Amino acid sequence: MGLKYRLTLMSFLQFFVWGAWLITIANYWFGTRQWGGAEFGAVFSTLGISSIFMPTLTGIIADRWINAEKIYGILHILSGLAIMYCTQVTNPDTFFWTMLVAMCFYMPTISLSNSIAYNALKTNNFDVVKVFPPIRVWGTIGFIVAMWVTNLTGNKATVNQFYISAFASFVLGVYSFSLPKCKPQKQTSSNSNWIELFGLNAFKLFRTYKMALFFIFSMFLGAALQLTNMYGDTFLDDFKKMPEFADSFVVKYSTIIMSISQISETLFILAIPFFLKRFGIKNVMLISMFAWVIRFGLFAYGNPAENLWMIIVSCIVYGMAFDFFNISGSLFVETTTDPSIRSSAQGLFMMMTNGFGAVSGSIVSGFIIAKYFTHDGIKDWHSIWLTFAAYSLVVAVLFAVFFKHKHDPGKLTTINH
Repeated sequence: MGLKYRLTLMSFLQFFVWGAWLITIANYWFGTRQWGGAEFGAVFSTLGISSIFMPTLTGIIADRWINAEKIYGILHILSGLAIMYCTQVTNPDTFFWTMLVAMCFYMPTISLSNSIAYNALKTNNFDVVKVFPPIRVWGTIGFIVAMWVTNLTGNKATVNQFYISAFASFVLGVYSFSLPKCKPQKQTSSNSNWIELFGLNAFKLFRTYKMALFFIFSMFLGAALQLTNMYGDTFLDDFKKMPEFADSFVVKYSTIIMSISQISETLFILAIPFFLKRFGIKNVMLISMFAWVIRFGLFAYGNPAENLWMIIVSCIVYGMAFDFFNISGSLFVETTTDPSIRSSAQGLFMMMTNGFGAVSGSIVSGFIIAKYFTHDGIKDWHSIWLTFAAYSLVVAVLFAVFFKHKHDPGKLTTINH
């Protein structure tokens, strides 16, 4: 099997594992288990909590001591075991701790998969900006396939979604040991300071004004992504509380509707090389930020009847909002950092987006929604989405003002140190 196909299979399974339960766990939590909303917010925060330290920690280990593909395989097997144990849990507190363990093993594999792919492609003289997006798009396809499998088999509110995810984790874990070797970089000399000795060089990136701003705004956008993951499917499912929409297609197949977002991703991922080379990282990220404004704004006014088109367009816009930030950001980090800190730099990006960004997004949004937009157990989704849209607009304006970048069409990006 050729290199590109091997990396494509890795990408497909990487996100199939996640897609099997990420969008549908709310249906299991509130529908089958009938657990509380506060506990659900805590469970979703496990993605962020684990991303604060695990991607950077495993990235440092991969850069310094152990092959990235070996760590990657071990982590997937362990996360599969933890996810499988979720099927046996019968109270929300235990579920939280089990999911936290699972996410501590799973979340660092996202950045590690990027490092493995980048290393393999560069070693074989491929242009990562052109070749990586078509490989990564199969990750999104894997996520979609998992969502559809879970929904169409009638398992979006059952424990079977966790079995599906765990099985895929085991398959990927074993397969990982056959991936191209991604060896640690040469050890530093005996004269090295403690920062180099413990592999903390990636944190020096914060000394650069432009990189520091990039990571800070990545955190703000990470919060926006968390809002979609937490509330998208439950927003559509809540239309069943309105008699006129109770039997609508949107309510019955909310996960299928949400999967339009991932289908849209497949198109925008393939457009990334063109947009990056033509417009540069600043403009691409600005496009992403304004796409979040549109995404949330359309949700605010959408419904399963005459404004169904708004929900559908919002899902299509999601592809641009997510990819132009997440995938482009990863490529930006890869092309502006030294290969010796490849895995730890990717882990740092993950820490800011899915770590600090996700945690802050979960905590703040949960508090605001509970205090200001929930009345007698009913959420005011119109006001919620308009608030999220306003937040995204403020972030976009601040980014446009403070992030200074001169694009060189001959290169992907340029950083002035």
